[in-house]
Amino acid sequence: MLDILAITSPIYIIVLMGYLSTRFGLFDKPDMRVFGKFVLNLALPALIFNALAQRHIREVLHPAYLLAYLGGSLLMLTTAYLAGRHLAGLSRIRSIFLAMGMSCSNSSFIGFPILLLMVAPVAGVALALNVIVENLVMLPLLLAMAEHTRDGAGPWRQVLWQTLKRLTRNPLVLAVTAGLAVSLAELALPQPVLRTVTLFSQASGGLSLFVIGGTLFGLPIGGGWQRVMPLVAGKLVGHPLAVLLLISLLPLLGVAPMAPQLRAAALLMAAMPMLSIYPILAQAYGEADRSATALLICMMTSFFTLSTWMWLVR
Repeated sequence: MLDILAITSPIYIIVLMGYLSTRFGLFDKPDMRVFGKFVLNLALPALIFNALAQRHIREVLHPAYLLAYLGGSLLMLTTAYLAGRHLAGLSRIRSIFLAMGMSCSNSSFIGFPILLLMVAPVAGVALALNVIVENLVMLPLLLAMAEHTRDGAGPWRQVLWQTLKRLTRNPLVLAVTAGLAVSLAELALPQPVLRTVTLFSQASGGLSLFVIGGTLFGLPIGGGWQRVMPLVAGKLVGHPLAVLLLISLLPLLGVAPMAPQLRAAALLMAAMPMLSIYPILAQAYGEADRSATALLICMMTSFFTLSTWMWLVR
């Protein structure tokens, strides 16, 4: 267990440094937004493009990973939404954000740095596959559900189409598309281009964790932390169990099993805290405070749950 703590501790030390740097005024909250924009718009797209463009398409597209991760995430989404509506008696919009919190992981800012330490050879590919699942299926579906609760939001298809159109301008989605195109065409990119992309990609790991810490500063815990504990448990325990269930069912469905490192990557990605933009997305629907509290508690709790999952995976 000590070797696992040796891996997780630096991750959370960097997060803590980001928090303290913002807490004591070395950086301001707006600075963290600037750093975050750099990571999301340049560093992570460069990393994803690099991971895909330098591999053959057979090494990139793993149907078993996509089926297991997408199936487990949709299972968690459905379970959380129905539990919120019919067991807890929550409103539609609150149930939707309960489902989002339990089924959408922070793959980019936290997941990738941890995979880089645990399963480095497949970390970039796993991140790209997660971007496909989360940005092309999970978020459009959940945001379309949320928009549909508004008065005069329009029909389902129109709302979903508008959401997908916005995502086509997402740098991460564009990086996946470009990387797959280069991989499929088997193009050999010039070395100056590859070195430039690599330099940008190397900035993603530590800076993304630092940004998470700075973003956490100022989020409220208040007296409502007990109300969000089911959400936290669902994300950190329920989501990876759902993905693990789908992984175990793949052979029964006639799908070739995943390599051990990819299985570990899928499980660990599901065990990450929810999206760092979770409170921002919830703000437009009046769910900002609850979502911010859930994110903060989830980050604090994940040190223990992630260490346990990593120990089990190893």
